[in-house]
Amino acid sequence: MNNLLVLRERFKQIYVSHSLLVRKGAQFLLALLVFNLINSNIGFMKMASSVLCTVGLAVVCTFLPLAVMTAAATVLIVAHLYTLSMPIAGVAVILFLLMYIFYFRFTPEKSWLILLTVVAFGMKIPLVIPVIFGLLGTTVWIVPASCGILVYYLLYLIKASATALKGTDGTTMISTLTNFTKQFVGYQEMWVMLFAVVIGILLVNGIKNRAVDHSWKIASATGAAVCVIVGASGNISLGLHMSYTMMIFSGILGVVIGLFLEVIFFSVDYSRTENVQFEDDEYYYYVKAVPKVGVQMPEKQVKHITEHQGQDAEMPNVSETENNTAVSEVSDLKEVEQKEEEDQSEQLKKESDLAQTTIFNDSNMTEDILLTRSLSKELGLDQNEEKKE
Repeated sequence: MNNLLVLRERFKQIYVSHSLLVRKGAQFLLALLVFNLINSNIGFMKMASSVLCTVGLAVVCTFLPLAVMTAAATVLIVAHLYTLSMPIAGVAVILFLLMYIFYFRFTPEKSWLILLTVVAFGMKIPLVIPVIFGLLGTTVWIVPASCGILVYYLLYLIKASATALKGTDGTTMISTLTNFTKQFVGYQEMWVMLFAVVIGILLVNGIKNRAVDHSWKIASATGAAVCVIVGASGNISLGLHMSYTMMIFSGILGVVIGLFLEVIFFSVDYSRTENVQFEDDEYYYYVKAVPKVGVQMPEKQVKHITEHQGQDAEMPNVSETENNTAVSEVSDLKEVEQKEEEDQSEQLKKESDLAQTTIFNDSNMTEDILLTRSLSKELGLDQNEEKKE
């Protein structure tokens, strides 16, 4: 777990340093998946469904707001459907206008959630949507998820009925439009998956906001399990042909993604939970405080080589601690030698002073003797001493 947290902190540092590059890369990947999904399923206009057009649209939308990507995907869908059949293109236009009136107009910055839902359903992992939307968003995210599901099944039905819908003329326009609208509105698999996703988002979002330990884990597992149960129940009761393998696999993948999102956005230490109670003049307060998990990033160790460690640097098996010990021993030895040299210089100075003092005293004694003898000669003391003898 600690390694995952350290890895998360490193990813955060990378994102902070290269946030623009990371966001544009993710935007390009989403645009490429969306346009490729549209062109591979309903690529009725040959020029617009080419690889060059797909990549070109993805590159252009990378440097524009996400709302522009949604608008470009809408125009591309309508262009393909118009090539197939004008009535079907009319149904698509009406559906997109309803989405714009009731959702895009008020929250255009969340329009990319519709594209993400379409991509998840196109990749056969639909049950990751309730887990992701429930953990990271609010109950309002039900609206873009529902719109995305409607768009996906619109493309799915058009692809399945392309042969019957192709080349309808003006005389059969009304009947074609009516039949397709009835088929779209009465498609039971779409409503089962829509109901499962809505219930899953409500359940996941409700549980993850509760003051219980491991709420995100419980929410992910419970939401995925309920979505699988709802999908399987609708499949059995209505006699549908949805794949159980697809539902179970996408549910398990949703739980795994939920655990990953918890590590990224909600890492707490439940072992140090504190329950605090206090009051004021009007209310009693019961607070549950759960501390976040703090991670200390490993610091880089920089080894400084000095002139005293130059010889030790040639030995590959000497550690930094041994080098520091060797340096301290060398410095201590130099201090001892310097002290001995100072003592010797002081001793030599003392001996020199003593020798100079002795010489000075001897010279004084010699001068006294010579002076005494000269006085004795002048005063005749030497003669008197000889007469006495």
